[in-house]
Amino acid sequence: MYKKFIPLLLILLLVLVQFDSVAQCAMCRTTVESTISNGRSNIATGLNTGILYLLSAPYLLVGAIAFLWFRQSKKEQQERIARFKIRQKVSQILGQ
Repeated sequence: MYKKFIPLLLILLLVLVQFDSVAQCAMCRTTVESTISNGRSNIATGLNTGILYLLSAPYLLVGAIAFLWFRQSKKEQQERIARFKIRQKVSQILGQ
């Protein structure tokens, strides 16, 4: 019975535990502003591309998990339907 709660407790623990991190947003902004004011925009373009790349990773991960979950539930549903049909045929043969 407790085995069902272990993943839930693990997720809850990961959500509640916070780690301090040092963000570099101010440094990136300063770098981009200085390069754009000098007439070069290649650093800003690269930075924007990197941000979009990092933004897409969580969405792809969630999408992959949703797809796998959907596929597994579809298989389980087909197995349940097959078992129901077998039970129905057996009860017809036995005349119940």
